[in-house]
Amino acid sequence: MVKIAVVVGSTRPGRRSRQVADWVFSRATTRGGADFEILDLAEHELPLLDEPLPPSLGNYKHEHTKAWAQTISRFDGFIFVTAEYNHSVPGVLKNALDFLYAEWNNKAAGFVSYGSAGGVRAVENLRLIAGELQMADVRAQVALPFATEFENFTTFTPSEAAEEALNPLLDQLISWTTALKTVRS
Repeated sequence: MVKIAVVVGSTRPGRRSRQVADWVFSRATTRGGADFEILDLAEHELPLLDEPLPPSLGNYKHEHTKAWAQTISRFDGFIFVTAEYNHSVPGVLKNALDFLYAEWNNKAAGFVSYGSAGGVRAVENLRLIAGELQMADVRAQVALPFATEFENFTTFTPSEAAEEALNPLLDQLISWTTALKTVRS
């Protein structure tokens, strides 16, 4: 069975990403079809990219990079839960992606975003990054506007529309993750 990480893409104090990631994880594990695991960037102490060589060379010098590479290598696909900061992704998520290359290749990616406009601009940026990392991003996504999906802009309270949007994302992601596992073997 394929293994998919639900990546908590913000480490900001008061972040909403953990609430959203826990919701995604709960729905995904109930649905089945893959093994899911929460991967919280707050639990991985990555400094700002400090490798002397480009990640595409795969010649990692630092122990934190080697540990991160081992973590990412365990997964076949990813659901990135991201906030939108200044029309883009949180710096910690971009940094985590930038550290590695081959470990992301030929794996599927799905996106659940939130923010004033549902985080859609962050996902636009993530799709470009995923392409460069040779990840296959699925079309379906979940966009969660603060005004409709967060009570008092703080407590995540998913609407029926959000619940319905998650199913196609999971369907597509599991399908692509399964197919790409054969490409990597």
